[in-house]
Amino acid sequence: MPRRAGNKFSLRYVLIGTFLLIATLAIANYRDKRVNVSKHLDILVNILKELDAYYVYDIDHEKLLQTGIYTMLQSLDPYTNFIPAKASASFQAWTTGAYGGIGALIGIRKHKNLVMMLYPEAPAHQGGLKVGDEILQVNREDVRNKPIDQVSSLLQGKPDTEVWVTIARHGLGKTLEIKLTRAKVRLKNVPYFAQIKPGIGYIKLATFNPQAAEEVKLALQTLKKSDTKKLIVDLRGNPGGILEEAVKTANLFLDKGRQIVETKSKIKALAQTYSTTEPAYETDMPLILLINEESASAAEIIAGAIQDYDRGVLVGRKTYGKGSVQVIRQLPNHAQLKVTTAQYYIPSGRSIHKANHEQQDTRQGDQNQDKNQQAFKTQRGRIVYEKNGIDPDVVIERPNIIAPITTSLWMQGLIFDYTTIFCAKYDTIAPAKDFQLSEAQYQNFVTWLADQEYAYSIEADFDRLIQQTRYEDYPKDIQIQIAALKKKLQDQKQADLKTYSTEIKLMLQESITGRYYFQAGAIQTMLAHDQTVQRACILLDDQHQYQALLMDKHVG
Repeated sequence: MPRRAGNKFSLRYVLIGTFLLIATLAIANYRDKRVNVSKHLDILVNILKELDAYYVYDIDHEKLLQTGIYTMLQSLDPYTNFIPAKASASFQAWTTGAYGGIGALIGIRKHKNLVMMLYPEAPAHQGGLKVGDEILQVNREDVRNKPIDQVSSLLQGKPDTEVWVTIARHGLGKTLEIKLTRAKVRLKNVPYFAQIKPGIGYIKLATFNPQAAEEVKLALQTLKKSDTKKLIVDLRGNPGGILEEAVKTANLFLDKGRQIVETKSKIKALAQTYSTTEPAYETDMPLILLINEESASAAEIIAGAIQDYDRGVLVGRKTYGKGSVQVIRQLPNHAQLKVTTAQYYIPSGRSIHKANHEQQDTRQGDQNQDKNQQAFKTQRGRIVYEKNGIDPDVVIERPNIIAPITTSLWMQGLIFDYTTIFCAKYDTIAPAKDFQLSEAQYQNFVTWLADQEYAYSIEADFDRLIQQTRYEDYPKDIQIQIAALKKKLQDQKQADLKTYSTEIKLMLQESITGRYYFQAGAIQTMLAHDQTVQRACILLDDQHQYQALLMDKHVG
């Protein structure tokens, strides 16, 4: 097919013209700055021209320019990001907790586009899709070789519009075509809550999207009706979300007029103080917040406020340390820029922001308090420290490292695959809190694994080492010894399936209950073995120790 040179020629000069316009605006805006922006933009324009004219291969202009944008922003901080138009819908769903679509998470497994998760009561679930289904067609368009973002884009759309999805399902022997009606899908901030012990309630708060505070309040109201007297709010793994929702959630436990967070920025309009505006819903109930190294941003705001006002006890591990604020700026052609505009400070006056997350070692973070950090005081005079996240009042050591066999089975998708087989065999299972994988069912899993290919991560190192010894002409016996070690490691897998059967069973049980009872089911299975939750329950039952922690001189 002949090249459409005219289009390429036009695109080239549109791009160059755009850059020249940017350069002109930059010169005007930065005339009084010391940095010579115009010089660098002129160089950039000329590099593009030279590459376009002389580079040996055709250039993907969009990819090249986006690479430049991404690299430029990476030099600032981890949270200032460029969002191209094609990613805007996914980004909106992540930031708002709502989108128009079918309510299914799509992922890739063995080069297949599979349904990886369903949201309860969403169109996909109600219409009969199942986790593990392979997406073959969307509106009769073959999507088997399409990238996952394109498949997701085809499934999304305005509420009340129809979409036809053709799927292949394990054990069915034929394809199915299912008609779904898209809807506004809202992701729950509170996927699970329950009374987990007499008098002790538990609320899993996963995100701070719209209505987070309202969902927590509704959960608390329900728990109080069942005679809950003490509360655990689980913020582990909560990446944050909307600042105002964190403030409203804190307001459930802290009375009107309490400052929760202050943002400081070079832009006066973005420097604000956020305080509680309503009477608290519950001020006396003993409260524990669970935190870990994946609790970030808005989750850290509420944890910091609860700690600074000595309203409750923090149990777990040091939080992530994201104390910066981002806003979305609209760019041409429906692209967006997420830009860091401010940092926030919690009631004691401390910042919790960790400047360099790349150097953070969460394995050691709870134990290595920087002695040079500035000390602050809570309302009762307890000493807390600035920067690097929030220290818990009670430190729970990281659980034992998961065995290599368990990690391998999870990372290589074998837990997921066997769960699909299990669900095709059993229409129902026991309630999530009661479900136990039988020994016979586990042995079926072990038997199934015998025909599957999977490897420990270290096996790739053996392969590279063998290749290196061949390349550098090492003696033959060294290659034989390395190969023998690899064979011994492979043989060890069978023994590991027995040694670590309890650990592997638990992971299988969480995966299986998650299929039948969604995220709430997986959480219920996890709670039965959760050492941090168990420690929190013990602490709530010992109110003398609970109150003593709120009077200790030092935190952590």
